[in-house]
Amino acid sequence: MADYRAVRADLGTFDDLRHLAATLRRNGISLVMDLVLNHVAAEHAWAQAARDGDQHYRDYFYIFGDRSEPDRYEATLPEVFPDFAPGSFSHSPELNGWVWTTFNTWQWDTNWSNPDVFAEYADIILFLANAGVQVLRLDAIAFVWKRMGTNCQNQPEVHAITQALRAVARIACPAVLFKAEAIVAPQDLVHYLGQGTHHGKVSDIAYHNSLMVQIWSMLATRDVTLTAHALRSIPPVPSSTTWVTYIRCHDDIGWAIDSEDAAAVGLNGHWHQSFLSDYYSGIFPGSPARGLVFQANPETGDRRISGSAASLAGLETAASAQDVDRAVGRLFLGHALIMGWGGIPVIWMGDELATVNDPHWAEEPGHAGDNRWAHRPRMDWQVAEQRHDLGTAAGRVFAGLRHLITVRSSLPHLEASVAAEVPEVADPGILPVLRRHPLGPLLELFNVTEAWRPFPGWRLAELGLIGGVDALTGDRIYPGGDGNIWLHPYGVRWITGRS
Repeated sequence: MADYRAVRADLGTFDDLRHLAATLRRNGISLVMDLVLNHVAAEHAWAQAARDGDQHYRDYFYIFGDRSEPDRYEATLPEVFPDFAPGSFSHSPELNGWVWTTFNTWQWDTNWSNPDVFAEYADIILFLANAGVQVLRLDAIAFVWKRMGTNCQNQPEVHAITQALRAVARIACPAVLFKAEAIVAPQDLVHYLGQGTHHGKVSDIAYHNSLMVQIWSMLATRDVTLTAHALRSIPPVPSSTTWVTYIRCHDDIGWAIDSEDAAAVGLNGHWHQSFLSDYYSGIFPGSPARGLVFQANPETGDRRISGSAASLAGLETAASAQDVDRAVGRLFLGHALIMGWGGIPVIWMGDELATVNDPHWAEEPGHAGDNRWAHRPRMDWQVAEQRHDLGTAAGRVFAGLRHLITVRSSLPHLEASVAAEVPEVADPGILPVLRRHPLGPLLELFNVTEAWRPFPGWRLAELGLIGGVDALTGDRIYPGGDGNIWLHPYGVRWITGRS
């Protein structure tokens, strides 16, 4: 971030941004803007003043005269981008020292142990609120506090800082919401919505990274056992907060599989992560996925994955109508899960049209070293024209999403204050999700396999849902002669008791 109070010149002026915010609000749309807390650009005025020798601004950063302290920190610091930004410190001749740069050499980490840094960001929040920004996405929030001997992520002070910033916002601009961009391990995730003394006092919204990871894990293994255990292990979040749910985002997918969750169901967490990397990069025999390995780390074995949802689901390699059906089915199931979990479902551009990876991603200047551009394509308007053609994958996926959105908007059971539960698994191929609303239960069933799978009718009876309605199809649901209901390959049911 080079300037928190300016708009890039080729995009317009700050007055244009104010006008956009007002126009959006009149149409019921909230403007969300990134607020990068962990670092500023090397071109930022604070960084320039530090280079000029101003001690006040040098104290806004972590600057060391030699490598002794950086080396001690790096003994426990993971590398975020080992391929193109190894290490966490960069040498600056103008500073006559080393500056902390977690992500890139041109992004200087800010020193939140300095109260002046807190005051600066509090002022920026109020400035952006006055411009009409209604949601602030707290970028890289997990990294803002540094502690020797740790990985410098998810430190307790992170939540204290967020709570204090939120208190400022609640006093001066209570309509502004905080959205935590915390792509962290499952056991750390809930703290960004508030636990213990911070209950309900930190961010209002957080990315449900674990749900995304578990969706792809289920689709690769055709087994929901790990997913059910892992999602149950996440503590409830405050009813005043909610999740952002998604099957893919603008960044890579890191396999945030908790080792204890894996061990609890008889898996080795490290080897399961390795399997997922193999599967979604297409290395694993029989895998239809065509993701790209991002930032392979030979020391840790970490291999993240880039790729559009359609390419990860197998559409790029589909060689038959059945292959296409299966890829479209996987995408519908994934979208139905993020729509049915509760919270705010988000779809990244291109996934609504089943866009596959851009084969020319490396040809654009500046992109060749970062394969995440494979799933950040320019809009393909020819594919967009197919969105109403049910004879195309784009049309089928688009129609499925529109239907899910329409049904979702009709179901009060899906309001964010109602928690999603994962009941006991009856069949390892079917993930059950239960939402207990005052109007009655909503039972969601997701068949993550390419075979027909049963769900016992007595489980419906326990919930009073015999003869209930599948909100997605309008069908009345009754067990068959074998006492089960059956879900077709990649089938989804949203069953309520309403008529």
